[in-house]
Amino acid sequence: MESTKKLKRSELILPEYFDRYILKADDVPVMECLQISLDELRSAPWDVWKSIGDAVYAPGKWTIKELLQHLIDTERIFTYRALAFARGEKSVNSYDEDAYAAASDPSHRSLDEMMEEAIDLRKATIGLFRSFSGVMLEKSGMGFKGEFSVHSIGYIIGGHQRWHFGVIEERYRPLLSQA
Repeated sequence: MESTKKLKRSELILPEYFDRYILKADDVPVMECLQISLDELRSAPWDVWKSIGDAVYAPGKWTIKELLQHLIDTERIFTYRALAFARGEKSVNSYDEDAYAAASDPSHRSLDEMMEEAIDLRKATIGLFRSFSGVMLEKSGMGFKGEFSVHSIGYIIGGHQRWHFGVIEERYRPLLSQA
């Protein structure tokens, strides 16, 4: 079953709701997807994001730091889910992303510090997925909005990051020209 590690995104059954993130990921084996997302994290336009500061594109929207904290929190939660399902748990609780964001208060942190944490976390995520056998990747469980596999979680993590990086480009970067 080790060949499961060579499956591409297009060979997965897409879980409802999370398909939007999975489809943002490249159609490559999951380990390559996670490596690509690490490379994208490292090469993100951090200086541009620093220039945006705490500006938001609409009232009630997250700042860049809050958005990055959301990515970090969500990755930690999804790696827990992947581990839980790989070890045989059949369901995990959901979490309220808005409540987490409200409680995170990243204002006391630098964007550089958060970037370093995000990169370290992605390296740990890659190590976790490297540890999974093909059988473990095929295991699945119930979570928010239905059932999804360990395998799909790797693509969710990579695609979720790409989704939010796209939001930053589309909605936050234009704030620089308005200043």
